[in-house]
Amino acid sequence: MPPHEFSITLLFCYTIFMNDATAWYSQLIKPSWAPPSWVFGPAWTFLYLLIIVSYGKVFLMAWRKEIPFIVVLPFILNLIFNLAFSPIQFGLQNNLLASLDILLILATLIWAIIAIFPHVRWIAFLQTPYLLWVSFATVLQLTVTYLNK
Repeated sequence: MPPHEFSITLLFCYTIFMNDATAWYSQLIKPSWAPPSWVFGPAWTFLYLLIIVSYGKVFLMAWRKEIPFIVVLPFILNLIFNLAFSPIQFGLQNNLLASLDILLILATLIWAIIAIFPHVRWIAFLQTPYLLWVSFATVLQLTVTYLNK
């Protein structure tokens, strides 16, 4: 299969997946304080920019052996758990696993902030919007899971 056909097929599959996921998520019972769905895209775009800058710096410092692996480990785990959230929540449509995953995102984020603070404080401070959003998203996810049990 030529690369452009593969890309079109992948885009088509993703579109179907997201349409199904959006329909499923819109049918869930959500608390009155849940933000409208259009907020999530811009919020995560901004947060992923912060993550790229800060995590990129952490990974570069680790590659240069400027910080020990134990400082990098929570960033790696956080990235894995973060990337796993959407497939769990929207692909598997499993609120309970998504709740567990977001708790792991929050825990590894707090660990990452504590681990990097003595080495590069600006990276720790740059995580503040991410920490605030994940804290809110954790409460939201746990509430959605509870309301839809």
